[in-house]
Amino acid sequence: MAEHKEVAYTTADGMDYPAHEQTYEGFLALIKYSSLAVIAVVALMALFLL
Repeated sequence: MAEHKEVAYTTADGMDYPAHEQTYEGFLALIKYSSLAVIAVVALMALFLL
C-alpha cells in the first residue's frame, strides 16, 4: 500500500509562488472589472429601458 505522509507545500520542489501570486492578482483584477462592467450595464438598462 502507498504511504500517506503529510505534504509540506512550503518545501515542495517545483512550486512557482511568484507566478501563483501574479495569476491570483490577475484573477482579482478580472473579477473587479467584470463586476464594474455588469453594474454599469444594469445601471444603463435601468436608465434607458424604464
